Amino acid sequence: MDKLITGLQGSKYAQAALLALFVALTCAWVFLMDKSVVAFLLLLSSLLLLHYTSFPTKIKWAVGGVMLLLVVPFATSGGASHEAYMEVATQCGIFIAMALGLNVVVGFAGLLDLGFVAFFAVGAYTYAIFSTPQATEFMSGGWLPLTGSYFWLFIFIGGFIASLFGILLGLPVLRVKGDYLAIVTLGFGEITRIIFNNLDKPVNITNGALGISSIQAPNLFGYHFTFPHQFYFIVIAILALVILCVKRLEHSRLGRSWKAIRDNEIAAQSSGIPLIRTKLTAFAVGASFSGMMGVVFAAKQTFVDPTSFTYLESITILVMVLLGGMGSVPGVILGACVITLLNLQVLTEITLWLNQLTMQGIIKVPHALSPSKMQRFIFGAVLILFAIFRPNGLIAARNRKVDEGRLRAANAPVSAKLRDPSGHGEGGSS
Repeated sequence: MDKLITGLQGSKYAQAALLALFVALTCAWVFLMDKSVVAFLLLLSSLLLLHYTSFPTKIKWAVGGVMLLLVVPFATSGGASHEAYMEVATQCGIFIAMALGLNVVVGFAGLLDLGFVAFFAVGAYTYAIFSTPQATEFMSGGWLPLTGSYFWLFIFIGGFIASLFGILLGLPVLRVKGDYLAIVTLGFGEITRIIFNNLDKPVNITNGALGISSIQAPNLFGYHFTFPHQFYFIVIAILALVILCVKRLEHSRLGRSWKAIRDNEIAAQSSGIPLIRTKLTAFAVGASFSGMMGVVFAAKQTFVDPTSFTYLESITILVMVLLGGMGSVPGVILGACVITLLNLQVLTEITLWLNQLTMQGIIKVPHALSPSKMQRFIFGAVLILFAIFRPNGLIAARNRKVDEGRLRAANAPVSAKLRDPSGHGEGGSS
């Protein structure tokens, strides 16, 4: 077995063949079965196998893109459960983007935010208000409500407004740290939800607890996006942009400043890093990703109300980051997928299976102990187990390795100039 594993690690062709065989088998399984949660999970796990191959990074991105854009939609199109599969995949993409945004705040900058879902709500309500007659309650003009063709613009408007709210949150609270910062952000999230719940008087802006319905579906050149398999491609496009931004920021000067503040705030400040500005940037960037997905969520659901943005949603997103690995982009993606699939498919299917066994008289499970009722207990149990056995998450964060030879070659001209302050070469004379 050890020789087989060593051979696979050393042969990219063997890895490619094994991955292609696994994808083909799981793809055929999903396509031929009417609905199989196990087959769908195995198909998605092929992306995890791709991550652990030794292919160059660009090859991994290209293969992953082909699998998400072609293989997954094709495999799930074989039966009546196509839309159900696409709904789960779309929800995974939305939560991955939100978890990556929170990872910027918590994982990179080390700022514990327990009210992150507020930015999601800001993006959702931004589009919901202006794409429905709700906007005419407090604004006049024949141009309202906006049509679904403005959805594409509101993706960026929602992200921008959410980033402004992130800055407004950061300005008064960044003077506190640790537990106090967590309490303040928790309060911000609850205050935001309560404001949306009560902002129906004296001027009706959000329609209060009744929510906003009949939100316009996205429209592109007359093509309406109404089904999950259509929103899937929108989410994939936004998610690709989010991952690209996060990966670029992670190893940029700003990303290194975030990590310096996370590791030692006093040392970072003494090194010349502006604390307030750097922290505010982390809040703004993370909030913008959540706001963008909030717009997509509102358009997909065609209805929003304050109950969709509770404190438990913020905790769920935080669990995704902790489970995957704080500061680890692939880890956060995996953690978001695991928690989303656990909520939407695994627990639901286990509950249905136990109910069938109960109806057949094989076993008797109390209704209060069904997996769907004990969701938070399962979350807590998962966190405790991983805190014990995988304290750094499913995929721990790793710093980029430095090529010492390349670094010496790049610094050679500077070193030569420092040895010869006059600026002349070794054989030069004045």
